[in-house]
Amino acid sequence: MRKVYPDASVALAGLLKDGMLVMAGGFGLCGIPESLILAIRESGVKNLTIVSNNAGVDGVGLGLLLETRQVKKMISSYVGENKTFAQQYLAGELEIEFNPQGTLAERIRAGGAGIPAFYTKTGFGTAVADGKQTATFDGENYVMERGLVADLSIVHAWKGDTEGNLVYRKTARNFNPIMATAGRVTVAEIENLVEPGQIDPDHIVTPGIYVQRIVSVPNATKHIEQRTVRKRTA
Repeated sequence: MRKVYPDASVALAGLLKDGMLVMAGGFGLCGIPESLILAIRESGVKNLTIVSNNAGVDGVGLGLLLETRQVKKMISSYVGENKTFAQQYLAGELEIEFNPQGTLAERIRAGGAGIPAFYTKTGFGTAVADGKQTATFDGENYVMERGLVADLSIVHAWKGDTEGNLVYRKTARNFNPIMATAGRVTVAEIENLVEPGQIDPDHIVTPGIYVQRIVSVPNATKHIEQRTVRKRTA
């Protein structure tokens, strides 16, 4: 099965449709599948529901899809760095489903594992639990959360082979691995693309069975979300 495609647009050809649910890996601007996000923007697909830890920032990452108003709903845990997001949400132009960060991660992991729902203490007795089923186990109260499965997952890997075996680097090993398992179709962009057998099997995080399409991005941009520098002493 041929998995490597010449560019992001070709890798997404035939997969995109209006109203679909897309999972996008990354944490802040670290480990985001930027070339695939750009290809989604260029496709013009709209009314998307995006599952992501955050909504990018203005002009970068998922912020690009918000600017073109291709996103109908965000399922996220943090969106505080994006003014465009705030403006659209306050104007009633964008839906948001907030999740505690650990709950969001577990919803994605559960979806990838074929688990339709699970119980968690997090959020019980708060607005997070509104409209959801609750239960008591061993005298403790829990709220039921549904697993998440995407029509399409887009992820970014530091290294991978042509069979789709993926390795993530440091903080980029955040939502990417679980999202790779939770997509009906998963497309990965890879910084360092190698041949099968050139990755130590013990280093593989996502087995290639979860990845259907690949695009090489050897010159991926490393964005800095918030630059912090030490004050000069002299």
